[in-house]
Amino acid sequence: MVLVRHGATDWSDSLRHTGWTDPPLNQSGLRQAAALAQPLAQWSFSAVLCSPLQRALATCELSGHLENAQIDQDLREWDYGDYEGLTSAEIRAQRPGWNIWDQGVVGGETLDQLGERVDRVVARLRTLSGDVCVFGHGHALRVLGARWIDRPPLLAQNLNLATATISQLGWEREWPSITLWNQAQPPGGVD
Repeated sequence: MVLVRHGATDWSDSLRHTGWTDPPLNQSGLRQAAALAQPLAQWSFSAVLCSPLQRALATCELSGHLENAQIDQDLREWDYGDYEGLTSAEIRAQRPGWNIWDQGVVGGETLDQLGERVDRVVARLRTLSGDVCVFGHGHALRVLGARWIDRPPLLAQNLNLATATISQLGWEREWPSITLWNQAQPPGGVD
């Protein structure tokens, strides 16, 4: 199972919570997405799943995998509700000491609700055979990593995930495992 976080947007670059708002990839994000084609070419994917949001779709397309992609609504990013578009610093100005993982958001999804959505993706992934690629978003993919290894969604707070990175989920004998996490690609792809 290969996970790919979308390329950079102006909102991700400015650390704004970007849930269901759908900014496009910026110039850096477009380059990042295209550079993913080379490292992703080492796999022959039997299935490709993608969030319906344009930043994930563009990353999927520019890396050469949109033609075979199945759109999965459960791969949308966390619904940040009233915190959409705000930085953590802006939220902490209103709620000192705020932490998304412990205190959640107002007017959006709870972490458990995001976990329930991601659990449906995990269940689907476990029915697929061969190499599968999943294009998605920072917080949702972090939760997917935690749920893949049968841990609570809160573990995702410890799984950093930068834009345009590749991660891999697999098995260690009969136990689900994280085999690669947050692998950034050098500019222009892998040599």
